[in-house]
Amino acid sequence: MRRVGPLRVRGLVLTQVARLLGPTDIRLLAQSLDTAPHKKWGQNFVVDAGTVRRIARLSGVGEGDRVVEVGPGLGSLTLALLETGADVTAVEIDPVLAGALPATVAERAPDDAARFDVINADALRVDSLPTPPRALVANLPYNVSVPVILHFLEIFPSLERVLVMVQAEVADRLAAPPGSRTYGVPSAKAAWYCDVRTAGDVGRAVFWPVPRVDSRLVLMERREPPATAATREQVFTVIDGAFAQRRKALRGALAGLAGSAAASEAALRAAGIDPLTRGERLTIEDFTRVAEALSSGSLGT
Repeated sequence: MRRVGPLRVRGLVLTQVARLLGPTDIRLLAQSLDTAPHKKWGQNFVVDAGTVRRIARLSGVGEGDRVVEVGPGLGSLTLALLETGADVTAVEIDPVLAGALPATVAERAPDDAARFDVINADALRVDSLPTPPRALVANLPYNVSVPVILHFLEIFPSLERVLVMVQAEVADRLAAPPGSRTYGVPSAKAAWYCDVRTAGDVGRAVFWPVPRVDSRLVLMERREPPATAATREQVFTVIDGAFAQRRKALRGALAGLAGSAAASEAALRAAGIDPLTRGERLTIEDFTRVAEALSSGSLGT
């Protein structure tokens, strides 16, 4: 959208709308910066204004909300988030793109520039932000999507909602229920923090370059973790152990963690779990009970 002044509709004056980036804008901006999408950082830029507006709408953010965006790239989604009235902090690992973002925002959404800042950093190393974020909204690089999501949920308890675009298979794993073939470590760990569901597909054609995989939106809404005497680290250690050898029954899969197969079986029975069950059948509440049963043994306190 390329409006540069007030818009009049039937006598009403509407506020100026942020000018979002289209395919030509993206390529010209990249050319002006002498850059292109980098495979090492998993960069695929969204070039469709409708897609970024859809993501902003589904995120539920609005005026006064504090949003963190990871991997903003050239600013497509950033501009759509600012359009909602939210305050946006972008975390960008690419120094060239991080340096260019403030100018892009100032040019295309000058009235919103005061509500935007950018941090040039690896998202997996970020442990503080200028203000506690309420929401994480992002087009995440596929190669680090799950670690980034879990890291931000751990470090920022203020996060109430996460809406991210990720590889379709990753979205399915995050939202998978116990017992499904895609249920695994990401599903169980995400369930510690949030209720998770997929929120729609995104076509390949909206990206530059066009990826070879499908993309999907996943929505995560924060809830209280299960009540347990075990720590999150202890529970996650049990989850990792349960899926390290996915085809093994839990009695064998957790033997190394417990100290022996017999100790593993005893802990599982104490938690009310059949020792011959596989990890893919356990809910996050089941994992917490197993961690509690093991916590006085090899897991420590």
